[in-house]
Amino acid sequence: MRMIDLIEKKRDGKALSAAEISGFVQALCAGEIPDYQTAALLMAITLKGMNRAETVALTRAMAGSGDMPDLSDICAYAIDKHSSGGVGDKTTLVVLPLVAAFDVPVAKMSGRGLGFGGGTLDKLEAIDGFTVNLSEAEFRRVVKETGMVLAGQSASLAPADGILYALRDVTGTVPSLPLIASSIMSKKLAAGADGIVLDVKLGCGAFMKTLEEARALAQAMVRIGVDAGRDMVALLSDMNQPLGVAAGNALEVAEAVATLRGGGPEDLRAHCVEVAAQMLRLAGQGERWTDIANTRVEVDEVLRSGAAFERFRRMVAAQGGDVRQLDEPSRLPQAKIRYRARAQQSGYIAALYADKIGWATLALGGGRATKESSIDHAVGVEAHANVGDAVQKGDLLLTLHANDETRLNAALTALSGAIVYSDAPVEALPPFYGIIDGTRA
Repeated sequence: MRMIDLIEKKRDGKALSAAEISGFVQALCAGEIPDYQTAALLMAITLKGMNRAETVALTRAMAGSGDMPDLSDICAYAIDKHSSGGVGDKTTLVVLPLVAAFDVPVAKMSGRGLGFGGGTLDKLEAIDGFTVNLSEAEFRRVVKETGMVLAGQSASLAPADGILYALRDVTGTVPSLPLIASSIMSKKLAAGADGIVLDVKLGCGAFMKTLEEARALAQAMVRIGVDAGRDMVALLSDMNQPLGVAAGNALEVAEAVATLRGGGPEDLRAHCVEVAAQMLRLAGQGERWTDIANTRVEVDEVLRSGAAFERFRRMVAAQGGDVRQLDEPSRLPQAKIRYRARAQQSGYIAALYADKIGWATLALGGGRATKESSIDHAVGVEAHANVGDAVQKGDLLLTLHANDETRLNAALTALSGAIVYSDAPVEALPPFYGIIDGTRA
């Protein structure tokens, strides 16, 4: 294989064969291809695209570029979820113990956040002592003991994706549908999932801004999974306003705990019930949980019962976390400053821009501007209203949790224009815009 031949072939809009793509990924991981040639191929793909067969071949090659753990001894059917992220998205902290409460084991490898806020691992590390870096033996022990595990991704999981993403990030080739889809799905396939529920966010606080963009990405990922022999479901969900109330690591853990105890914000609870119900439907493999409406009712009852909280508590203990912080969330990291922003007028909330709340969280120190940035787990923003709510002048709308006056001022600047009022009633935003269902081919 000559790299120049692949570059020219894709430059001219021709399809690469599975053998060519596999050879490229193998040579990439072996360090045999200079960055400038890899970058040239990535740009050609960004400009000319990839067809379905090419995208599946690239995903499989990246998935097979490192370790592919066999989970069959601990999960007869490995179910996984992926969220494309967003402001206040603590769904995993609720959904995984909720699914595990049905005696469906969930072994998940998650990542860290870059941008608005922390990722799932960053949120969990707000709990004193919680360990996300587990050996394979520890990973298996925790899921066998508790029915679930949440740990960091091994560096040997789809290493080709890490190499390609680092180059995409600095060569203007991030917004390529086949490259985005293969990046996400390669890690899911490598992690050993049999069934995958994708939570694809859209709106101002998401990577995909429009329904059309989100649907295209979801369809691409579902096709990849189906062609690779996986059961797939993709939910298209709203991220024009924060999910739940809290944005910020310790604040989100506390909100997840409240939800697991049967409380929490209604929108977050309903969102988690839907994702968990879809995961159970896949895990039932046509024998259990076939009626999604009845499954939602079951899931909601289990969530309100506190059984999912007990699962979460057991997992946190097994991974070294201080469960006293779950029993008493006031023990979680607390910021020194609380700034309350109130409604400037009476009326209805017409917009509550998730992106501005996300940037404010980042300004407070709750996210990472670069991969090397440290996170302040205590800081964040609470949004106490949703689009469509009626408010009176002086009502509490936002609470900022800060540890530094300078950062607080920067966050307030970021929040300029975050809330838009209307004199006329405004419809609430829909939690979901659709579902794309895939079955094994």
